[in-house]
Amino acid sequence: MAGHMNAFDFFPARVATSAVVFASPHSGRIYAPEFLKASVLDETALRSSEDAYVDLFLQDAPDHGAPVLLGGVPRAYVDYNRAATELDPALIADVPKATLNPRVMSGLGVIPRVVAGSRAIYAGKITRTEADTRLTRFWHPYHERLASVMDQQRRQFGRAILFDMHSMPRDATSHDRRFAGRRPDIVLGDRFGAACSGPISDAAEAVFSAAGLRVARNAPFAGAYITQRYGSPSTGQHVVQVEIDRGLYLDERTVTPNRDFNSFARVMARIVKELADIGRDSNQTIALAAE
Repeated sequence: MAGHMNAFDFFPARVATSAVVFASPHSGRIYAPEFLKASVLDETALRSSEDAYVDLFLQDAPDHGAPVLLGGVPRAYVDYNRAATELDPALIADVPKATLNPRVMSGLGVIPRVVAGSRAIYAGKITRTEADTRLTRFWHPYHERLASVMDQQRRQFGRAILFDMHSMPRDATSHDRRFAGRRPDIVLGDRFGAACSGPISDAAEAVFSAAGLRVARNAPFAGAYITQRYGSPSTGQHVVQVEIDRGLYLDERTVTPNRDFNSFARVMARIVKELADIGRDSNQTIALAAE
């Protein structure tokens, strides 16, 4: 699945009618030959880090008045949901061992050292020049476009609402005692209200619940870098990170659509339309939240 790697793919709304923006930073699945050659893992193993095919659930969003931004390179190559400063000294040469956060220490920095199951991507280190080149070519353009789109939405609609779409392994919540055997299908993260106003988060939860999906809030995922950077309700920017249980549509072992994929994609198509509706006017948001 080699090919030319772009920093991102952007699909504007056909007619801009919603303050909502959809993004999928981790669904890139173009693996350059040089990356595959540099890795000790095969492509299927590298793909275990992907939010595989989440982008397909968003393809109708422009018809509903909302733009879509997709990450262009695989998460195993560059992670758009990390800060550019989250550099891993265990992977990248000439990076000082400063105070590291748990994500970097576990190998999940902006240039990941491991994929799912803590499997190492490389046999050794990469150069600082290589890391900086990836950030310049891919990470920075993605975030420049996302910031620009959010600014445009605020200017046009008075606010911007980002649904940052991800997927989670089926076992991500299976051992969490908080769910008492009823693990969620969807986890919405708004950093406990710091990234999104309550009525908008409530409205999003209502959309997923009405589709028959079990929804949890902020546990075990409250939102990572994108949610933190772009979520600023006091300035009219709202972000909800959406984690979808991969088991609903994906064979996780082979990273291929499972037999339920098409039916779940139809469910998601309705959900995407209703999420876009949240951004049409403030009265709509309050009405949904009150249901």
